[in-house]
Amino acid sequence: MKDGRVIVFLKAPRPGFVKTRIAVRLDDEAATAIYQALVGMTLSRLTEVEHVELRYAPDEAGAEMAAWQRTGWIIRPQGEGDLGDRINRAVATAFDEGAGKVLILGSDCPEFAAEDLDVASSALDEHDVVLGPAKDGGYWLLGLARPRPELFRGIPWSTDQVFRTTENRALEAGLRIARLRQLRDVDTLEDWRAWLREHPL
Repeated sequence: MKDGRVIVFLKAPRPGFVKTRIAVRLDDEAATAIYQALVGMTLSRLTEVEHVELRYAPDEAGAEMAAWQRTGWIIRPQGEGDLGDRINRAVATAFDEGAGKVLILGSDCPEFAAEDLDVASSALDEHDVVLGPAKDGGYWLLGLARPRPELFRGIPWSTDQVFRTTENRALEAGLRIARLRQLRDVDTLEDWRAWLREHPL
């Protein structure tokens, strides 16, 4: 993906701030450790990607991101607004800085592989939008060949309607859509335990 940029959205690994649904079943520290493990798995799949950007929240957490910084990677705060505002801002900035394609990732999907990024990038040669559906109704990847702010407005974030609403918005705009394989996010303790059964650490 030499002509594109992969942007990963992250949170500072603070107890009580990450994986709160898991923390309800365990505790804040254990949930934070799980979050850090998920981020580590996500970033390990990006070692061969030429252009990576980490977008973190909250905005004052820059020092806490140092452990995840790699040589040549860009690291920036997400800024204000809802998730749609923050993603749209990151996408627009990447294209303004010369990216030919942009792939957006979260840190909750340890099932994805480096090859998925190649598939997504290639799909953008023939499509306007690439979506990786998650089993919980969200998406684990969104790829764009140019800015599409309409895909981030009025989305019911953190619900099981995110993927469907985004895809419908793209269809209404007449965009060519490519779907990747469906994968499982890790949002609950059951999700995490299922992942560990299949992929012991």
